[in-house]
Order: sequence, then C-alpha cells, then structure tokens
Amino acid sequence: MRALFIGGVVDNSEMDLEDSPPPLHYPENTGSGRQRYRLHQIGERGDGSVAYAVYGAPELEDAEVSRIAQERGYARRFDAEPETPSR
Repeated sequence: MRALFIGGVVDNSEMDLEDSPPPLHYPENTGSGRQRYRLHQIGERGDGSVAYAVYGAPELEDAEVSRIAQERGYARRFDAEPETPSR
C-alpha cells in the first residue's frame, strides 16, 4: 500500500506502508502527543485490498484534503475507489 501525504513539510511525498489497515495517524506515535498527519482517505481496489492511504497535515480541513487528492488523481492512478475511513 502507498501512503500519500498532503500539506505540511512532506507535501506531495509518498512511501510504502506495510500496515493494513492503515493507521489513523502517521507516524503513529511521535512522542510529543501530537500526531503529524491524519488519515483522510483510503483507496480500495475491487477485491477489497487497500491500494493507497491519504494523510493530511493537521491544519488542513477534510474538504481541502479531498480536493487535493482528487486534483492529484490518486484514485485514477491506483485504479481504486476513494473512501473516507471511519474514525
């Protein structure tokens, strides 16, 4: 699965992520008690597997992260359906 980041210091960065399901925050434990990125969107393939996870910087609203993810074409790129994770 690919982790995709929107906003903050690693904007437009990507990395492989082994966790399934993806964690609600990345990194999961910063030691400071404040999470850097929050899970906003999961891209699922037709077989139910997770293709990507979109993480947004804490200062970004859900609508802004969704807009940017759509603009960057993550769903099309990974041939997956975007879904909002339950929190």
